[in-house]
Amino acid sequence: MTTATEQFRRARDFLLEHREDYATAHQDFAWPRPDRFNWALDWFDVIADGNDRTALHLVEEDGGETRLSFAELSRRSDRVANWLRERGVAAEDRVLVMLGNQAELWETALAAMKLRAVVIPATPLLGPADLRDRVERGRVRHVIVRSADAAKFDEVPGDYTRTAVGEEPGGAWLPYADAYGASDAFAADGPTLADDPLMLYFTSGTTARPKLVEHTHTSYPIGHLATMYWIGLRPGDVHLNISSPGWAKHAWSNLFAPWNAEATVFLHNYTRFDAPRLMAEMDKAGVTTFCAPPTVWRMLIQADLGLLRTPPREVVAAGEPLNPEVIEQVRRAWGVTIRDGFGQTETAVQVSNSPGQVLKTGSMGRPSPGYRVELLDPVSGAPGAAEGEIALDLSERPVGLMTGYHGDPDRTAEAMAGGYYRTGDIGSRDADGYITYVGRADDVFKASDYKISPFELESALLEHEAVAEAAVVPAPDALRLAVPKAYVVLADGWEPGPDTAKVLFEHSRQTLAPYKRLRRLEFGELPKTVSGKIRRIELREATAAGSTAEYREEDFR
Repeated sequence: MTTATEQFRRARDFLLEHREDYATAHQDFAWPRPDRFNWALDWFDVIADGNDRTALHLVEEDGGETRLSFAELSRRSDRVANWLRERGVAAEDRVLVMLGNQAELWETALAAMKLRAVVIPATPLLGPADLRDRVERGRVRHVIVRSADAAKFDEVPGDYTRTAVGEEPGGAWLPYADAYGASDAFAADGPTLADDPLMLYFTSGTTARPKLVEHTHTSYPIGHLATMYWIGLRPGDVHLNISSPGWAKHAWSNLFAPWNAEATVFLHNYTRFDAPRLMAEMDKAGVTTFCAPPTVWRMLIQADLGLLRTPPREVVAAGEPLNPEVIEQVRRAWGVTIRDGFGQTETAVQVSNSPGQVLKTGSMGRPSPGYRVELLDPVSGAPGAAEGEIALDLSERPVGLMTGYHGDPDRTAEAMAGGYYRTGDIGSRDADGYITYVGRADDVFKASDYKISPFELESALLEHEAVAEAAVVPAPDALRLAVPKAYVVLADGWEPGPDTAKVLFEHSRQTLAPYKRLRRLEFGELPKTVSGKIRRIELREATAAGSTAEYREEDFR
């Protein structure tokens, strides 16, 4: 009888074997679908047995380092699991974890899996109001947080145990350090079913109240075999993914994907982004694979990319679409091409440019192994559209898809209607099957009956050296119904004012078709969620209300 570990390894090894053969990988890959599976016990502990290779390497801003082997992390997580169990953490208990990039975060993640507890990841940036919502809606029974954040919970009512990592805050708080005195002989108190809940993620809430996304012991651990394939991870790699704890991408590429591949997770902790220092640490650590959000890539190209003596073998971007100008600058400096991918908190990576594929500028790539991706016609809802909503065919439900929106059956039913999981994102597909991102369904708008993709206009703006960041939204117009308005964050050395506005309007006229060009422009910071995504709803509301700080194209003719 084939064990769950053997099923997982067989699928993993198939993707490693065909890591540059997309056609075979997509056609022949089959998800392992074990009835019972616990990734921490059935995979991590198996590969960790007697394994002294580095699993986790952390470098602090002051130069301090933490290195833990696979074997050490296995033993430490066993101790933490035993200690938490003694303190009342049981199967399916909700545990809110709010830690930074510190060893205790990975220990806790593995320990919670071993106990079959349900983790609610939370970023330390959250305040008491956000935490109240998470504790209440998530029905939290235990919290594990940095000591520096313990005081936030003074304003968060609830009957939950409190564990602090760091200096003891006193009162009801238990010191996490006591866990290291527990036994490292762990025995599970029962089997883990494949569809048992593992994680509850609060989405970033760019347009509405955060949704509560539920994942199982297979949907993320096994689902991120696709993410491993997209990144191009191999055993022995040193992987750097820049992401904040508490968000799905952190689990994607700082936990499941690299350890699925038996690679090292490397992180450099900093309080303020410093591109030269980051590249120096990458060189010292021997980073071979690198993932970063577009914001970080845009900051990197402002620096001297030549400071990185040994560029990574694989570089990818995720979180939001990456603009072609950034890709080209990195290609010229490092000799490697940033490969884009598309996924959500609700899924692993659905569409990607994996190693070995022909790259098409601006395209997110083709469906990941294990995913059947359709574009649904915006009117009829039928599949096969050249442009439409990106959706997953549920007749062959991919493992890497959420169970649903926890506690919200109506929203789940809406997202899964008609036999498809609907992402809410619009894409277009060419004759070769490559999908290009157009925008969120609620971001795309019409001007003079022409459809406008904000992403396309933002990409054009970012080609100009004056622009560090940009966001485009519709502005009301009596004649055209709506016209494109850009909110622009300027690069160093550029001052907001009519002279810069004139330069950018001229750039828009030169690079965009007449119906697409910018008609209004305003300088200033962009409102963002705590995960760093632009809050376009705030920009649309501000635009609708009007502003005396905006510039209009007609004023510069």
